[in-house]
Amino acid sequence: MCPIKGAENTLDHVQELHRASKIPVTDNMPVMRTLTRAVKHVLQSPACGCQTVTSVRFIGFSPRQVPSDASFHSVSFSEADHPRVLITGGLGQLGVGLAALLRKRFGKNNVILSDIRKPPDSVFYSGPFIYSDILDYKNLREIVVNNRITWLIHYSALLSAVGEANVALARSVNITGLHNILDIAAEHGLRLFVPSTIGAFGPTSPRNPTPDLCIQRPRTIYGVSKVHAELMGEYYNYRYGLDFRCLRYPGIISADSQPGGGTTDYAVQIFHDAIKTGRFVCNLKPNTRLPMMYIDDCLRATVEVLQAPSESLTMRTYNINAMSFSPEELTQEVQKHLPELEVVYSVDAVRQAIADSWPMNFDDDNARKDWGWKHEYDLPELVTTMLGYLNSERLAVQAN
Repeated sequence: MCPIKGAENTLDHVQELHRASKIPVTDNMPVMRTLTRAVKHVLQSPACGCQTVTSVRFIGFSPRQVPSDASFHSVSFSEADHPRVLITGGLGQLGVGLAALLRKRFGKNNVILSDIRKPPDSVFYSGPFIYSDILDYKNLREIVVNNRITWLIHYSALLSAVGEANVALARSVNITGLHNILDIAAEHGLRLFVPSTIGAFGPTSPRNPTPDLCIQRPRTIYGVSKVHAELMGEYYNYRYGLDFRCLRYPGIISADSQPGGGTTDYAVQIFHDAIKTGRFVCNLKPNTRLPMMYIDDCLRATVEVLQAPSESLTMRTYNINAMSFSPEELTQEVQKHLPELEVVYSVDAVRQAIADSWPMNFDDDNARKDWGWKHEYDLPELVTTMLGYLNSERLAVQAN
């Protein structure tokens, strides 16, 4: 087609669209100004065949439809720039602590916590907090766009024991919610972090140690959803170039959050009960060995893998580990500080079955080699730190 005729047709087509929509067409409209300049340029050009004119097309794009030839790339930052971070599920065990750590590095206003629950005052006044429902795609997309998000940390999930009590809800939150996150991260070129877990393995996986790559056949909806997250994230990385990063967390132990329904939460509850009542009822067998980590190590590992150069990552999902112990070994270490502690074993069949299908120890050699992972807390340091923190908190409450 002649370039002049093509330009005229393009302008006529846009005018027809505006007339059909009953929107007045004026030269002051940005689209019309641009097209008018383009048409004038063509009309003043030499005759047909002397110049190549690129045709103009108006394409409708659905955020849920990724073109087959799409390629997405994360935003790169200079040393003077900081990422804009959104944390979903921010009121859980890890979100508040990670937000505090990231705000120290990148500035308070560059890290936004989100959740569907009302935050306590200590969280609300510590930095930006917004309502965000990962099952509401439009709401989530608006948050990413309006706040110019570049890093998305996806902590929203139902944990193992809670998920088994409500499989339908766990499937919705852990899988459907993940799909929303993946699509939005791909569309907007975000760096996406999704945690995985020891629960991503099953009874047929090697248990001592468990390597990064092996058979994964979990027996819980939580574990199934995490394997799904690992594979979908790696697929989006391979297919669309999404900068997906994932760590398989061991059991995480933290003093400043209450147990959240996970199978490894006994290792948090024992400290609270030891100080408050001097008596702890354990729902796992005394010799049940599982990999564990203190929260400071976990948060530091998360930041380190997020900041690692992409070319240093030989895989997108890594095991990380610090220590491995049983309830009996933890009890003995706590009793070195609180010898009067009484521990009673009342085994929960559901939690015990879950724990028996999980790794006893993680092989995290790849994380240590690729991006320099190194833990700082072993069992003695963990117990000393937890008891010191909770004792100080108890004394402060008493003083008030």
